[in-house]
Amino acid sequence: MEFSELIKTATVESVLLSCAGQPAVKGTLCITSHHLLLSSCPGGDGQPSAVELWLLIRNVDAVEKRVQNVGWYQPPRSSGSPRDTRLAGSSGTITLRCKDLKVLQLEIPGMEECLNIASSIEALSSVDSVMMMYPFFHRPQSLRLEEGWPLLPVEQYFQQIATQTTQWRLSDVNQDFATCPTYPPAVIVPAAVSEETLRRAARFRQGGRFPVLSYYHARNGTVMLRSGQPLTGPNRKRCPEDEMLLGSVLDEGERGFIIDTRSAQMAKQARMTGGGTEPKSSYPQWKRLHRPLERGRPLQESFIKLVEACNDASLGMDRWLGRLESCRWLSHVKAALSTACLAAQCLDREESSVLVHGAEGTDTTLLVTALAQVILEPGCRTLKGFQGLLEREWIQAGHPFHLRCARSAYSHARLKQEAPLFLLFLDCVWQLSRQFPFSLEFSEGLLLTLFDNAYASDYGTFLCNNEKERCLCKVKESTHSLWAWLDQPEERKKYLNPLYSPNPLVIWPSVEPQSIQLWQGFFFRWIRSSQYLDEAWAEIWRLVESSNTPVKESTENRLSRSLSDPTTRMENER
Repeated sequence: MEFSELIKTATVESVLLSCAGQPAVKGTLCITSHHLLLSSCPGGDGQPSAVELWLLIRNVDAVEKRVQNVGWYQPPRSSGSPRDTRLAGSSGTITLRCKDLKVLQLEIPGMEECLNIASSIEALSSVDSVMMMYPFFHRPQSLRLEEGWPLLPVEQYFQQIATQTTQWRLSDVNQDFATCPTYPPAVIVPAAVSEETLRRAARFRQGGRFPVLSYYHARNGTVMLRSGQPLTGPNRKRCPEDEMLLGSVLDEGERGFIIDTRSAQMAKQARMTGGGTEPKSSYPQWKRLHRPLERGRPLQESFIKLVEACNDASLGMDRWLGRLESCRWLSHVKAALSTACLAAQCLDREESSVLVHGAEGTDTTLLVTALAQVILEPGCRTLKGFQGLLEREWIQAGHPFHLRCARSAYSHARLKQEAPLFLLFLDCVWQLSRQFPFSLEFSEGLLLTLFDNAYASDYGTFLCNNEKERCLCKVKESTHSLWAWLDQPEERKKYLNPLYSPNPLVIWPSVEPQSIQLWQGFFFRWIRSSQYLDEAWAEIWRLVESSNTPVKESTENRLSRSLSDPTTRMENER
């Protein structure tokens, strides 16, 4: 397929671009294989020059078109010639609803041009071939292709924990992706378990996702594992190798917890279709806890309803609160944080190891394990540590980004496998940053950038559904890494929190309903101007850079003093 075949009209003059909160701009609209560009008319009519739209077409979620006919006329005709009725004037309006929730409006002179432009954008935004996407063509001059791709983040993490324990080892049982197609080539497993045991256990878990180490809690040596559901089925099948694998994690007399992200009823229904849960009789040291988390269609519909409510300027207070409650998005945020806190509590306070799984183990499982690590581990709250966490627990762990992030909140297409699990994770991290404003090194801007790039990106970091697909598509050899771009000094500064002060403690968030707030910086970022907030942060940065005693240093001093006060310490550890 050639991109030129999808572009019916490449250039249109005198197009008027409108966007909420911005002055309208008239200029020349151009369509390329991956971008929509509008170059404004320089000067004249009071318009500023050098105003451009540079929109990645992959970012377009929905295209809405409306054609307006101005009138008809009949030109003079000679005797015997057929009647000729022509359109005296026409124009069209195209509304582009983007995956990052921005809404753009294009007024295009000419009905045919309008329809052609709309058709071209729809066709280009629907290209589903990974290797035809823009990251395979993007070549920024400041980066080299090999930069930024982590040198096997699982191996790097193993090197960290290998200095603290000898009970775990790095296994290459999945080197050729034959054992589990959605796991990376290397995984961390109990040292006492053989490769053959792992292969047999994989056949007993959905998708081959046998239990692997997600997090080692250095304070007490407990661990968090993740997996797919066991395939016990209606006949309650057993797998001695799976039982041995989980048994090897616990010493005699120790207990562990299995956090199942499905309801007990859903888990029971899954058993009738071949799935199931770990029976107590076969796993006597493990106690099962059900904490249902929504995924799939219910979560996507919740996202859609919230965005619709945020865009409805006619709502009064009562109707707004009603719509906010009925969409249930904040309830999903609360449930995710509560479950992550439960996992963290089992590890840190109960001193018990944890296994997390739902059904496939690629969605709510990763949501819980990643959030729990942000709560427990100070290293995951740094910019570099957070990038490593995303690599290990989302990208390499097999979250299907290509499927889940195919459409955002505006798409008119029938829902298939879309679900904003990653957005829910980012929202939960934002809740943590709001409750602990000094404890995360990165700012809200990083969370917004991560969402944008998960749905439409210049970089290959979030492409495909798992490491096997990335290897087949040669993503690391052919695209640039988002991390390489963000780690450039001039870019990195944009995503740092000027108030950051390293906090060695576990950060226990409040999950009371009154403590969960709507993420306005995300849901209202194109609706409400952030000018004054941006100016305030710029002033804080100016003070940090100009002061001999930086804000960061002074907050560290205040924090260390507060930790000596038992009352404040108790409040911080609530």
